Amino acid sequence: MPPAKTTRVRWFLVFLLFLLSAVSYLDRVNMSTAAGTIADAYHLSFVQLGRVFSVMLVGYGLFQTVGGRLADRYGPRRVLTGGVIWWGIFTALTALVPANFAGALYLFMTVRFLLGAGEAVIYPSANQFLSRWIPVDERGIANGWIFAGVGAGAGLTQPLIPYLMVHYGWRSPFWVCAVIGLIAGALWFASARDTPAEHPKVSASELAMIESGLTLTTAKATTSTRNGLVPWQRTLRSGEVWALTISYFCYGYVAWVFFSWFFTYLSKVRGLDLKASALYSMLPFLAMVLGCLLGGTINDRLTKLRGPRLGRCGVAAVSIGVAGIFIACGSQVQSARLASFVLAGGAGALYLSQSSFWSVTADIGGRSSGSVSGVMNTGNQAGAALTAALTPWIAARFGWTTSFLVAAALCVIGALCWLFVDPSKTLRQVETEIQEPTLT
Repeated sequence: MPPAKTTRVRWFLVFLLFLLSAVSYLDRVNMSTAAGTIADAYHLSFVQLGRVFSVMLVGYGLFQTVGGRLADRYGPRRVLTGGVIWWGIFTALTALVPANFAGALYLFMTVRFLLGAGEAVIYPSANQFLSRWIPVDERGIANGWIFAGVGAGAGLTQPLIPYLMVHYGWRSPFWVCAVIGLIAGALWFASARDTPAEHPKVSASELAMIESGLTLTTAKATTSTRNGLVPWQRTLRSGEVWALTISYFCYGYVAWVFFSWFFTYLSKVRGLDLKASALYSMLPFLAMVLGCLLGGTINDRLTKLRGPRLGRCGVAAVSIGVAGIFIACGSQVQSARLASFVLAGGAGALYLSQSSFWSVTADIGGRSSGSVSGVMNTGNQAGAALTAALTPWIAARFGWTTSFLVAAALCVIGALCWLFVDPSKTLRQVETEIQEPTLT
């Protein structure tokens, strides 16, 4: 009798998370791409648009820890499905803000805040999925695929949103994005399960391989709390969590210079027309896709060869530092087209580090990886919200070159933070050391 075939269900679900990641950024960045048209239609300034961008990120950031805890308690399948439905509704509501309405700015801000709150569950839920489904030595490339969706979704907005606006008006992209999201959410709910043991299509050999490679399996988890989750105070006392959070704050600030302002920068500051702006503004997002996939592969291979300190931390520190160099140099280039390529190199280098952040939080968090990554991602969104509002303010007073140099300086800080991260120091292990001190 031939041996049973080993399935690869986990990678199909990783692909679905790639699609949901792409949809989430499609729904975030569509507002940035449509910003010029919306500003003209509602007589909004760039500073006012910055408030709209920022408030979405504030909502996203405020609900990170809540989203992470929900994923820890109720599982990534239901929590992520509910989130997709929520943000699909508020994406559609963005298109319903009436013309010639005196309070349009505040209505946009309210809708986008609530959209951000719904999107807050996606990456903590994905990280909870990884901690249950993906062995430690595959987490780099798995995270690489999931976060490649960031660049794919943001990149897709550049040709898709202008096309829809030109042919069907500025409201049509929001309707289309909402429908795409709801379809993707339905596919996730139908296909996913919270653990491999619950999935009817996972073979016995795949299940055994997954469980043998996890940091902490559900079946073997023994804890000091009734629900198996690391207490909040232990998470918030962790030096590793704080170093990751500060570094991810810097990362978020830099990344959202591209998500919020790069299209506007090329069209309004560098003087490219709509078609050229749409084309060249795709470059950073394509670079992000490549950076995520390459970074995830390097992450896993170096971790196997030299351990997680080099494979996780070393890759992150070097790539974020290189991103700062590209961004500083790109801001000085006179040619708009050449500057687009150099700055895109900075975005790609930045995203080489993406897998490290989420792999380390899955490694050290175990069953509480949703909560731990939620804390870390709150820092990211604080940086993102700050850049959405601060970048145009700096540019108005000191010029756009200064805005990019500030981002480059934050890359240096973000890289240095990785010197204080030890990915082998799990929160559960530290909790045990605190509860049971060594007797001498």
